[in-house]
This record gives sequence, C-alpha cells and structure tokens, in this order.
Amino acid sequence: MNNDKNIIPKKYRIHFIMLVSCFILWGLLNNMTDNLVPAFSKIFMLEATNASFIQVAFYGAYAVLALPAAIIIKKYSYRKGVLLGLTLYILGAMGYIPAAIMQNFQIFIVAVFVLASGLSILETSCNPYVISLGSEETSVRRLNMAQAFNPVGSLTGIIMAKFLILNNLNPATYEERVAMTPEQLSEIRSNELLWVCIPYVSLIIIAFIIWLFFKKSKDTENKDDSKLDILNSIKKLVCKPRYILGVVAQFFYVGVQIAVWTWTISYIVINKGVDEATASTYYLISIVLFIICRWICTFIMKYVEPAIIMALFAIGGIVFSLGTMYLPIDISIWCLVLISASMSLMFPTIYGIALKDLGDEVKVGAAGLIMAILGGAVITPIMGKLIDTGVFSSIVSNFSGDVAAIRSSFIIPVICFVVVLIYSIMFCNKKSK
Repeated sequence: MNNDKNIIPKKYRIHFIMLVSCFILWGLLNNMTDNLVPAFSKIFMLEATNASFIQVAFYGAYAVLALPAAIIIKKYSYRKGVLLGLTLYILGAMGYIPAAIMQNFQIFIVAVFVLASGLSILETSCNPYVISLGSEETSVRRLNMAQAFNPVGSLTGIIMAKFLILNNLNPATYEERVAMTPEQLSEIRSNELLWVCIPYVSLIIIAFIIWLFFKKSKDTENKDDSKLDILNSIKKLVCKPRYILGVVAQFFYVGVQIAVWTWTISYIVINKGVDEATASTYYLISIVLFIICRWICTFIMKYVEPAIIMALFAIGGIVFSLGTMYLPIDISIWCLVLISASMSLMFPTIYGIALKDLGDEVKVGAAGLIMAILGGAVITPIMGKLIDTGVFSSIVSNFSGDVAAIRSSFIIPVICFVVVLIYSIMFCNKKSK
C-alpha cells in the first residue's frame, strides 16, 4: 500500500493544483448550465423538450470535440490540450454577450456549444494528465482525488445560479408573459439575460489566469513520440471489454447525472408548487451530499475495491429513483436528493477502471470516455419528452397530470443505474486484457 504522499509526487503538486482548478471550473460550468434549462424555459417560454436543447448543445459538444482533442494531445501534449480548451471556453463565454443583447435563444445555443467544446478538450486533456502525474498503481485514487474537487465547482455553480440567475428571474408566469406587450416582455428579458451573462463572463478572468500558468509551464509536456494512428488505436480499444463496456457505462452514468440534475428543480416546482429559486435549495443540498460522499468514497478506496463500492452505490441509485417515482412528496424529494449521493463516485471510478493498462492507447481511450458524455445530451431530452407527454404516467397510478408525468420519467435513471451496476459486477477483481 502506497502512502498518501506518494499519490502525487512533490515535483507535480503545483501542476496538480492547477489541474484541480480546471476540474473546479468545468464542475461549476456544468451545474450552472443545468440551471439554464429552467431559466431559459421561463425567459423564452419554452417546453421542457425545447429547453433541454441547452444540454444537447452542451454535452453534444463533448461527443464532437473529444476525438479531435485526443488527436491534439497525442500529437502535441496534455498541456497544449489544456490551453486550447481554456481558449474555447473564453470565446464561448464571450458569445453570451451578443446573445443577451439580441435576446436570441439560438445564439445562446451556439455560444454554449463553443464553451462546452472547450470544456470537452479540457476534460479530455486533464483526466489523463492527472493520471500521468505519478504511478499507475495510484492512478484511480489520484483521479478520484482530483475529481473530488469537481463538485466543489458544482456547488459554487449552483450557488451562483441560485443567487445570480434564478433569483433574478421575473416572477411573471407564462400566461402573464403571453399577455404582455413586446416592449414589456423585452424589458423583462433584458434584465434576466443580463444576470445570465454575469457569472459566465466573470469567470473568463479565472480561466485566463490558469491559461497563463500552463502557457509558461512546459516541464510536464508529456509529448507522445509514437506514430499517430487513430484507426489502429480504435481497433485495439474495441478489443478490450473492460474499456468498451466502460464507455457504455459512462454514457449511461453521465446521462443519468445530467438528466437528474437538470430536472430536479422542475420536479420540486411541479410537486411542491414553489418557485425555481426555492426549489434550487434542494438541488444545492444534493450537490453538498454529492461532495461529501465523493470525499468519503475516495478515502474508503484505500481499503475497498472501487468497483465494489460503485456496485453498492448503483443499487442505492436504483432504490432512490424508485422512491422518487412512488413515495409521497415529502419522502420522494429526499429520495431525489439521495440519488446524487449514489452518483458521487461513478464518473472517476468508471474512468479509472476503463483506462487501466491501456498503455499507448490511453489518450485515444480517454477521448472515448469523454465522448460518452454524449449521454447527457441524449438522455436529458428523452426525460424531457416523457415530462412533456406523460407517456409513462400509468406506471405511477397514484398520481396524475404533470406530477405523474415527471415522476414516471424517473424510470430512465433506474435503467441507467442498472447498466452501471452490471459493469461494476463484471469488473470486480478482474484484470484487463
């Protein structure tokens, strides 16, 4: 058993800290963007399915940019990938300004896509970058340690969204907005969109400071002198069950995480009849619990195999999702909150298990796992469609109307956690080939 001090060698600690800053940054942006769905739903008077296009653009960018990012970091270095990712984030965040001035949802979609493209390259670079900063034996724990700071960013993002975005939404309902004159509606939207822009644009300063550090720091360049052959790498990777099934598990895990967090506020608004800012308090509690459990799990992994812990948490996710569907409102809301606890260790654990022993193919392999974040773009609108149509409402026969529609949509998280459970069981105590 290695001592904790050997998880991050002394010569790499400053780089680790700066990479952790990137984990915090994209955690903040991910969860702040989750809150754009209910915000834009109200600002632009959109149905759930249309509002979820924000998540389609955000997480779809991961699928589009992850492989190009792998090519960049394989041909150049992880450091160059970090620089490019931060650059695209800055450009995307700046795009929020004309979108707000023009009050145009479509321009916001484009800006979100550019911003998320940067985060895709950043994640594709930073995760294996962290793995490379020490021995492979401690790689899963090191990545979990870095990922443990990711929800700190998530918590910050939720707080910023709650107090800067959701608290500044005009209380006017859909019906009241429809009855307004174009001038009245434009005035309300102008103020609401100003507060949407403020947190995204202000973070450009932090991103630029991190960019400057990696621009000047070249002592962990990690250049790959091997021949760049993406097709050959893919052929090798698809022959590794641990990896290819890890991509599938990651797709469903990210899908359930983004979908649950996206529709948490809507679930509480519909079931309890409160406003979005009040409902976001439960979302905030969910992320706090997520952070606590992530840290606890990182410690427990010193003594218990990560795949075993993940299997137990997947079972918890199934149970709490069913509770969200069927139990009375006061209990079901806490089941909804506890789903976040069940998800706490899954992303880095699936990531670390799937990349184990990949050798020279780790950079392309990392891209595949980041592309699996596409699950957030696929599963979130599927749940949105179920919420809009209520097609599965009959499976929660004790409820009706919008309440039944949103409760029944949580059959999707049940399915996703089952997939993660199967992957956990398959690769407990097994060596990859």
